[in-house]
Amino acid sequence: MTDPLVRYEKQDAVSTITLDDGKVNALSPAMFGALNAALDRAESDGSVVLITGRAGRFSGGFDLGVFRRGREASVEMLLAGARTARRLLAFPAPVVIASSGHAIAMAAFLLTTADLRIGVSEAGTRICANEVEIGLTVPHFAVELCRQRLTPSAFQRALDLAHVFPPDEAVRAGFLDEVVPAADLSRVAQERALALAKLMRDAHTATKSRVRAQALAALDAAIESDLEDWNQRL
Repeated sequence: MTDPLVRYEKQDAVSTITLDDGKVNALSPAMFGALNAALDRAESDGSVVLITGRAGRFSGGFDLGVFRRGREASVEMLLAGARTARRLLAFPAPVVIASSGHAIAMAAFLLTTADLRIGVSEAGTRICANEVEIGLTVPHFAVELCRQRLTPSAFQRALDLAHVFPPDEAVRAGFLDEVVPAADLSRVAQERALALAKLMRDAHTATKSRVRAQALAALDAAIESDLEDWNQRL
């Protein structure tokens, strides 16, 4: 699949989805549309999903320029982010995210949706939710995503204080499961994804639904609350 924002490549039982806008991989409505189209194809292919980004940067988060286009465009982007996160959390196949560098704001929230998260160990790599630094209130849906994966201490620091987590600390916090040198990321992520392809798919999907039932219910309620907020405030 060829798209100016997302590449889709299936090899063996793994579909690799690479975000690459040539810049910071801003999560715009167009990027979410391309990502969901790739997820549609992966679901049809019945493969394990491996999502990654361009070297040095997984994503800089929401496209802040969209907020300057007015309420309708802003709500479209925010809702696309929330619904994509919800889809990944409930995806009927294992999902691996190989965070190829910085993961900021919405990108950090996406990390919480995957079954397995692998990051790079390079110094200077940042994972953070910087909303309160730039004058934004963290959406309800993002709060619920972080609540179900982060430690209580990291949850507070990440959202209330915009704490920047370097790679090793991001593992302890719950944003990532492991970190490897950047040069090894693609190989390790493929190996982990292939290993997950050996799971019995029906059992995996049914168990994931049970394990994440409360988180998904809370996320659905949070998205409804966000829609009310966005329609009133933006």
